[in-house]
Amino acid sequence: MRPLEDVRVISLEQYGAGPFGSVHLADLGAEIIKVEDPRAGGDVGRYVPPYAEGGDSLFFETFNRNKKSIALDLGCAAGRDVFEDLVRHGDAVYSNLRGDVPAKMRLTYADLKHLNPRVVCCSLTGFGMTGPRTAEPGYDYILQGLAGWMTLTGEPGGPPAKSGLSLVDYSGGLVAALALVAGVHAARRDGVGLDCDLSLYDTAITMLTYVGTWALNTDFVPARTARSAHPSLVPFQNFAAADGWLVVGCAKEKFWRRLAAILGPPFDTDPGYADFAGRRRNADRLLPALADVFLTRTVDEWLAVLRPAGIPCGPVNSVHEALADEHTTARGLVVETSHPRYGRVRQFGSPVRVGGEPVAHRRAPRLGEHAEEVLRGLLGYTEAHVKALAGAGAFGEPG
Repeated sequence: MRPLEDVRVISLEQYGAGPFGSVHLADLGAEIIKVEDPRAGGDVGRYVPPYAEGGDSLFFETFNRNKKSIALDLGCAAGRDVFEDLVRHGDAVYSNLRGDVPAKMRLTYADLKHLNPRVVCCSLTGFGMTGPRTAEPGYDYILQGLAGWMTLTGEPGGPPAKSGLSLVDYSGGLVAALALVAGVHAARRDGVGLDCDLSLYDTAITMLTYVGTWALNTDFVPARTARSAHPSLVPFQNFAAADGWLVVGCAKEKFWRRLAAILGPPFDTDPGYADFAGRRRNADRLLPALADVFLTRTVDEWLAVLRPAGIPCGPVNSVHEALADEHTTARGLVVETSHPRYGRVRQFGSPVRVGGEPVAHRRAPRLGEHAEEVLRGLLGYTEAHVKALAGAGAFGEPG
């Protein structure tokens, strides 16, 4: 059995952050039943361009493999009835909505505990369910600006910049997945469910980590660094080679000693470069000297010297180069599913590895694809009951 094969999650998730969290749960074996709003055409991720057609998109495939889908209109009584029956059969209700919406939609533990006393209500929102910004929409770009990330990204003197990936969304999804697993564990242990109030804002602020600690406790002023340099370790940054870029990092004194021995004088003889403090103090003359040296060879030539010496280093790859890297293949990071529209879809498996058994992946579901399995199989509805629910608008406009 997969580690989470006995966990069922009723998910009101959309776009990137929420689905990114639950896709790892699905890869670990959890049954993720996506409840999608038929009035909106389902999860908005189905329509994210440029690779989107007819309610299918490669964006949606990325975040929703191994899941199931049922279309339910929770705005009508019949749809709400079906949702509440799902709650009775679930371990958790998982959502990523605006902070004031879970209470309005009656998705909190107080709203659902009468249906299932052990249910875990996990809400990932932009700003949390308390505080002055609760009702504001929260998106990765906005959060990277609010949390100070943009002032740390890019070259000094340039405009504020976001990271190339939606790291607040993805980190928030992982935080929510961890909270959900912890909540289910506690509910099974104690026999009582609970609320998990997660937010992208909380995630983004706390990911300032040691930079934030320095700012809170000293006169340190966080700022952008040239060539993506580490704020205190010298050298640890990008360097231009004769034909591209590489990253070289001396995170320990032994790495600097090895690098200095390879480069020779003045790097291995100047007492000003002998330790962390000296290299940081003399960075204005050390880094330009290093930059000149690294320009004398190609990236591959430098890697051929630095890697055998155990010095942390690596090329600055393009996305296609990263995908083609032999280590990507060796680690089995790319998985394949079959899709009726796209044929073979290649994407990434979860990096969360538990046990050694390979995961059998399914494509992301079509909107409402698992209605029969969920309604008739899981909930035990009769054909007549399903028809009555359909006539009442539970699954969207009747007819």
